Amino acid sequence: MKNIYSNIYSFSKKTLKKTVKSLKQGNLVGLPTETVYGLAGNAYSNHAVKKIFKLKKRPKRNPLIVHYCNLNDAQRDVLLNKNFFKLYKKFCPGPLTFVLKKAVNSKLNPLVTANLNTVAIRFPKHKATKLILKSINFPLAMPSANLSSRLSPVQALDVLEDFQNNLKIIIDGGKSKIGIESTVVDLTGYPKILRPGLVSSVEIKKVLGVNLSKKKSKIKSPGMLKKHYSPGIPIIMGRKPKNQEDAFIVFGKKYKKNKHYFNLSKNADLKEAGSNLYKIMRKIKNKGYKRIFVEKIPNKDLGLAINDRLSRASK
Repeated sequence: MKNIYSNIYSFSKKTLKKTVKSLKQGNLVGLPTETVYGLAGNAYSNHAVKKIFKLKKRPKRNPLIVHYCNLNDAQRDVLLNKNFFKLYKKFCPGPLTFVLKKAVNSKLNPLVTANLNTVAIRFPKHKATKLILKSINFPLAMPSANLSSRLSPVQALDVLEDFQNNLKIIIDGGKSKIGIESTVVDLTGYPKILRPGLVSSVEIKKVLGVNLSKKKSKIKSPGMLKKHYSPGIPIIMGRKPKNQEDAFIVFGKKYKKNKHYFNLSKNADLKEAGSNLYKIMRKIKNKGYKRIFVEKIPNKDLGLAINDRLSRASK
């Protein structure tokens, strides 16, 4: 069923059928996940994958995350290992992306992997996207549904804001619960975090029983480019604004109410802050502010991921 926007649909059996048909025809759709909304297309289709890069204006050297319904589907394209199984059992489906070696007989389009011999894969938890994956016989290449380097979308209207009528189907699955992209862990050698997220390095280390590598890595997954997650206006970290033309992102109870202040979490809850981050940054941009100043966010747990996104946005 549509709402007032011609290309935003609430999820139903009819919408499922329409979305599956569109994906099989090589079209792209906007889909909800528990992290952020994704721009989805057939990961085996050269036509669909090219459209993803073109529509997002995404650099070809930046690989895509491939989303699967289950293990059986994934092992057609990647080589699963013991570290993968340990983490999969604990965290999947959910906000964890694995970088694994590509299988020799993989049908994945080379553009998906940026011509690397590794693949970033994930098993999303959102009910609508899981049902869509279950109804097709190919995985979905699905980066965040935004223009390259811009803010990730956390609701259907955010996707519409970036792509307008260039997407014929956007599934409204409500606001993304987590609101920040998945943790990415490279399991092709000694385990290494490539992008922080809700699943922390401490949790991963505990499950695997090994220390994680801190060596620098080449770009093997999304979220590793220096400039990313930008609202399109300058971000200044760790400083307070001096005039009222600027917005101030704050965290915790110590700040009094001020129309130029935007609190990620009055209760100093990092999960709430992560969920609010992109929504607040988009709101500030749409209000016409020229710059965003950000107070220090605790650099622990999900705060590591929040600071990573803010740091890349400020480049």
